[in-house]
Amino acid sequence: MINEHTQQLINKGEMLPLMEEFYTIQGEGFHTGKAAYFIRIGGCDVGCHWCDVKESWDANLHPPTKTTEIVTNINKQANTVVVTGGEPLIWNMDYLTNLLKKQDLKTHVETSGSYKLSGNWDWICLSPKKTKLPLPAIYSKADELKIIVLNKHDFKFAEEQAAQVNTNCELFLQPEWSKREEMMPLIVSYVMENPKWKISLQTHKYLNIP
Repeated sequence: MINEHTQQLINKGEMLPLMEEFYTIQGEGFHTGKAAYFIRIGGCDVGCHWCDVKESWDANLHPPTKTTEIVTNINKQANTVVVTGGEPLIWNMDYLTNLLKKQDLKTHVETSGSYKLSGNWDWICLSPKKTKLPLPAIYSKADELKIIVLNKHDFKFAEEQAAQVNTNCELFLQPEWSKREEMMPLIVSYVMENPKWKISLQTHKYLNIP
């Protein structure tokens, strides 16, 4: 049971339910192939059945950690920090990103957009989910729109979402991992017919890295 003082720190973002943090190579989207330090925050109620980190959903499984300690652990070689989850925007990201900015680190977030945007971000990757759609305000702020393609109906969803982002937003279609062999030919054809889109692959899985 979290005491009142700890809850106050969590509310201010001075403590966060840290699941894991690690230095690796960004495997998806616009920044694929770039070295980055990942901070994975626990807690998510979006409920994607194909999520590959379901253990992140229950924030109570991940004890509140002082945000200053999280930042202290960052690999000194890193120049980019990716905050992911779970759904990181459940929590106030202002304090964390302010600390990261003081260290001249680039700040990236991966979010479904279903919670109010907080934090100071250099890159916002918006990955909408049908089960809990993004809040309207985040569409104009997204630098990257990444749609997970599980079936052919997701192409229609992708276009509905793309119609709401700004004109400079990078557009990506990414096959859901377990359906990649089935969906990839459809994605290739779709991108060739609609070249505003690009293909994103989970290259970290092919490389067998976190």
